Amino acid sequence: MAKEGVEKAEETEQMIEKEAGKEPAEGGGGDGSHRLGDAQEMRAVVLAGFGGLNKLRLSRKAMPEPQDGELKIRVKACGLNFIDLMVRQGNIDNPPKTPLVPGFECSGIVEALGDSVKGYEIGDRVMAFVNYNAWAEVVCTPVEFVYKIPDDMSFSEAAAFPMNFVTAYVMLFEVANLREGMSVLVHSAGGGVGQAVAQLCSTVPNVTVFGTASTFKHEAIKDSVTHLFDRNADYVQEVKRISAEGVDIVLDCLCGDNTGKGLSLLKPLGTYILYGSSNMVTGETKSFFSFAKSVKEAMQRIHDRGNIGKLILDVEKTPTPLMANDSTETSEAGEEEEDHEGDSENKERMPFIQ
Repeated sequence: MAKEGVEKAEETEQMIEKEAGKEPAEGGGGDGSHRLGDAQEMRAVVLAGFGGLNKLRLSRKAMPEPQDGELKIRVKACGLNFIDLMVRQGNIDNPPKTPLVPGFECSGIVEALGDSVKGYEIGDRVMAFVNYNAWAEVVCTPVEFVYKIPDDMSFSEAAAFPMNFVTAYVMLFEVANLREGMSVLVHSAGGGVGQAVAQLCSTVPNVTVFGTASTFKHEAIKDSVTHLFDRNADYVQEVKRISAEGVDIVLDCLCGDNTGKGLSLLKPLGTYILYGSSNMVTGETKSFFSFAKSVKEAMQRIHDRGNIGKLILDVEKTPTPLMANDSTETSEAGEEEEDHEGDSENKERMPFIQ
């Protein structure tokens, strides 16, 4: 699971050897940390304020240390989700104060244990939920939100798992009570949650999955759902042509006009779940830590629904030069903004995994 749309990362042993064999950076230690005076620091992507893509910065922050009941994790990969775009714009209930480090999920290696932590050892490969702060070299999070990952699961696959698969599982099995022979309509079937829904539905016999997605994604995801429709076409009539009574479950991450369409397709006593509102977000036209200057590309891709499956930020990727035409972005008013953070030729970025 979680392999759809995710590129394989290096095997664990190779990654650990690579980490151990790194030359200390100037002013830093061999563990990938940096020192300023006596204070140990790390790099992190910081959201300086709510708004456009140019609010993201690469900064150095104090290295966190685990408190009682927490684990300290050296981050290897972390997820990029639509909620991160919503947070960046401040379009969530009770948004936190800025500046903040975004990100809610990651994978990596346990580096230290807080008091009273049991069941984990330094060196364990794990995935974790975090309350923000995932887009950093190191995170600390309570042990109850940390899970060991199988030996044959890469860090990239593990980082793709927590948010999307837990969301999909809760909706299908805890809320909608998915059973044999039922039918499901899922919007954005080519996205991370959509693909998680499709994979989980395949574990139940005779479940019919209707999916909507942009047409350019159809070839890549056509085998993951039973019936696939263009999200901009009249999918209501297409679904009714196949299933006159409609569907048992509607999973809607779009909102807007699709809400009424979904309800019109719902069978009596069916379950409609609204778990997002991507149609409400408007106004926007990968070394991991240069992501602060080219996350912009990944977030733009999510906003434009250009991703197939999950977007992963991989700490291990080699930086690539930032192209000159990437120095501009589209503001929320639809106008181009220049990035004044520095000369574009001094920038770097890391490709994200899709």
